[in-house]
Amino acid sequence: MDKQIFGIGGDFFPPQWKRPLLREHLLTLSDKSRPKVCYVGTATGDAAYNVEIFYKEFGRHDCETSHLSLYSPPQKDIRSYALKHDIIYVGGGNTKNLMALWKEWGFDEIMREAWEAGIVLSGTSAGSICWFDDCITDSIPGGLTSLKCTGLLKGSNSTHYSAHPDRPSTYRELIRTGEVSPGISTDDGCALHFKGDELHEIVTQDTNARAYRVERVGDEYRETPLDARYLG
Repeated sequence: MDKQIFGIGGDFFPPQWKRPLLREHLLTLSDKSRPKVCYVGTATGDAAYNVEIFYKEFGRHDCETSHLSLYSPPQKDIRSYALKHDIIYVGGGNTKNLMALWKEWGFDEIMREAWEAGIVLSGTSAGSICWFDDCITDSIPGGLTSLKCTGLLKGSNSTHYSAHPDRPSTYRELIRTGEVSPGISTDDGCALHFKGDELHEIVTQDTNARAYRVERVGDEYRETPLDARYLG
């Protein structure tokens, strides 16, 4: 299996009346007919409500579900538990807390091992930006700031791009000044599919959702809309 990362900008759990196209697509990325999917909710402190939503929503699909907690680990060997899955889905929340706890447990290196073993890594919001060199995040009081992440993927990522007016302006400015690496931003309903180290495809479950490449050009920035495939 190729190394794969599927990073979602937001809206991964749409209303019941709306077909969950991104979730359906994620489940096809594994080579298993009934993939084993593990939820990692570190970014919300393993909040019981989010764990419940994961089981409820993924229970609508033909897959096996489980979750892994770093706050109250259900098993002695976290590495073995993580590596027995086909897809690892990381929920959104506080990215700074996620990175701090992952590094303390060595879970960032376990995720690298899982990625290199062909396990599909995925996630929404914090669960998307965490795979890149760096990102912008609202995890720290006082507004959006830059944050170093796992570095599995080169460059940076910004999620919920069109949903919050301060995100585009902050992301552009921090790239322009060099505080954040050039990268790709994603709207809610849009996802980036990487194979190996390269962007393979951009897919959406909303016809209006977009992704943008944001780069530094001299002392300015350049933002370019990217082609995306609507899954409907």
